[in-house]
Amino acid sequence: MQVSLQALKAFESAARRGSFKLAAEELSLTPTAISHHIGNLESRLNVSLFHRQGRRISLTGTGIRLAKATSEGFRKIDSALEEVMKAGNTVRVTTTSSLAAMVLIPSQHEFEQANPDISVEISTGESVDSQSYVIPIRFGDVSVAEDSDVIRSESFNVFGAYGMNSPYRGNEPITLFSTEWKNKALPPPPLAAWLEKNGLEGANIQLKTFDQELFGIQQAMAGNGLVFCSTTLVERLLKANVLQHFDTQSVTSDLCYYVPGRDSFETRSAAKFLNWIEDILNK
Repeated sequence: MQVSLQALKAFESAARRGSFKLAAEELSLTPTAISHHIGNLESRLNVSLFHRQGRRISLTGTGIRLAKATSEGFRKIDSALEEVMKAGNTVRVTTTSSLAAMVLIPSQHEFEQANPDISVEISTGESVDSQSYVIPIRFGDVSVAEDSDVIRSESFNVFGAYGMNSPYRGNEPITLFSTEWKNKALPPPPLAAWLEKNGLEGANIQLKTFDQELFGIQQAMAGNGLVFCSTTLVERLLKANVLQHFDTQSVTSDLCYYVPGRDSFETRSAAKFLNWIEDILNK
């Protein structure tokens, strides 16, 4: 059965306020209009919802049941509308610790300055967040990601602290930090391919690994060795003359950054953020 939403709203307000007059003030209508809506609703349902005693009203048994249902229903609608409105002005992102620390958080202020009506909330985690309105930026195997979801195919190179001499000229052992992923299903960093491409297969390398690229990058920044890591994470550090590479060539990998179900994020804020982060990662 179809009934007027406006009539249900008039009934809910009158039942809650205990007065047609107060309901009219709340809904910016006249008491006559409230009475008319409720009368039509009663006629449609073929029941009495109020006992009318002059200007005084009280709910019938049926009215009490309907009032409870309509109040709960409108509260749910209001809550959903509030959630949707908040989602329209907030971008919630979950991603790896390394991308958050090295790229997203340093760039967050830049995005919010360009989009003052949108705020960004960043959290970290390795699994895809299934909550509504959360954008998961993941680091994974490019072969299992949908082409439309990929925002950056990853390459790797070796970097060291800015100003240090080339470590490849002498015979001293080279301390090289790399990453052994927590997720064993991921392709490993392509170190062997990089050594071959740069003619360094026989280099005297002492390899040390962490489970996150962020830690190896921090060691390189501190001058404790070199780091073999994704080029995306060090782009800002290279521009700021914190890290450098030593005329070596980067090597492509089977890894990428992607957003599962990218096309499903339809809010204006999400679309702006996704376009922006793709530009940031691919500069």
